[in-house]
Amino acid sequence: MKIAVYLTFFGFSTVKFLFTPFGGPTAGLTFLETYICCVAGAIVSSLVFYFSSAYFMEKAKERKLKKMQNLVPGKNQLPKKSSAGKKRILKIRNKFGIIGIAFFAPLILSIPLGSIIVARLYGNYVRVYLFILAGVFINGLATTGLAYAIAYGF
Repeated sequence: MKIAVYLTFFGFSTVKFLFTPFGGPTAGLTFLETYICCVAGAIVSSLVFYFSSAYFMEKAKERKLKKMQNLVPGKNQLPKKSSAGKKRILKIRNKFGIIGIAFFAPLILSIPLGSIIVARLYGNYVRVYLFILAGVFINGLATTGLAYAIAYGF
């Protein structure tokens, strides 16, 4: 019976890792059960999306090229990418650095989107996935600890 609860927490953690541990006390799970289910889901999701990010980026590029082929010259145009958006990305990248983005992008955005963004920005660095894993373990400990501290009082 608890296997269904474990799989539910695992599944929710593959998508949104930040809020999933807060359901642990309500579901009757222990701290360790919640932590392991959430971290395992986040690790599997980050593994899949980080290492398959090249596929997703290639599909986005193909979709953009397909849109460009369907354009009629002079009538409709794709909007140009603003340099303000590129500047914002560079500002965030320079401000937080490789460790900050690898730690917090998967937590704040979502595991799939954060892993793809980290792979896009820092995919040529070998240790980046290890930073993501460290972030998952540390952030999982912090969010699960906060969930149980709120549920059972400080």
